[in-house]
Amino acid sequence: MAKTQSTKLAVATRQPAHSREIRRLRRAGRVPGVLYGRGQDPVSFDVDARELRHALAASGAVLDLQLDDSGSESAVLKDAQRHPVRGDVLHIDLLRVDLNQTIQAVVTVELTGSEDAPGVKEGGVLTHETRELNVEALPADIPDVLQVDVSGMEVAATLTLGEITAPQGVTLLDDPEATIIASITAPTAVEEPGDEVETETEVVGEGAGEAEGSAEDADAGDVPADAGDTGGE
Repeated sequence: MAKTQSTKLAVATRQPAHSREIRRLRRAGRVPGVLYGRGQDPVSFDVDARELRHALAASGAVLDLQLDDSGSESAVLKDAQRHPVRGDVLHIDLLRVDLNQTIQAVVTVELTGSEDAPGVKEGGVLTHETRELNVEALPADIPDVLQVDVSGMEVAATLTLGEITAPQGVTLLDDPEATIIASITAPTAVEEPGDEVETETEVVGEGAGEAEGSAEDADAGDVPADAGDTGGE
């Protein structure tokens, strides 16, 4: 649960554009986006798709935006619209942040130690109940992932948020008692095969004559231009 590190990302400011220009940007390998927040005017920009992909994949929530020749700004990813099939980023919204002021963010939960959990070794089923948590921290202190150790969980155990220790400087915002992170249910009981066969045989034997009689009676009877850029794009 390491602290995040800012990642530099060079972007080019632009004027809000219409759908045709947006498609031209994407064909050129650029991704349109908007930077807003902190009471300042929104800024439209575009960024190299490959550089953006690397920046978003890097560990860390804070982006150090290099805006043309006008200096840099710290921002975090607020929203990313992706292609429904390929998964390519079509448009991003970035939010300006002050590195000295706390912000709220959503962080992914990752379970560790599941193979060592006594409940799993006994055949129990581990269920990952909550996969994302709301946190508050300084931008540089927001972890890229919250790792939760479940290696001590027994059969029929539940792990709530209240049992988790937050990283230093991070406040967990969800209900500590109502938020279940993981649970282990007991293994399903399996009936003895012999009992099933014996019961089936008895049923077939008892009802055979009636079934035959019924059969005799029956015989006798009868299956995006734009991705939401602001400013009319």
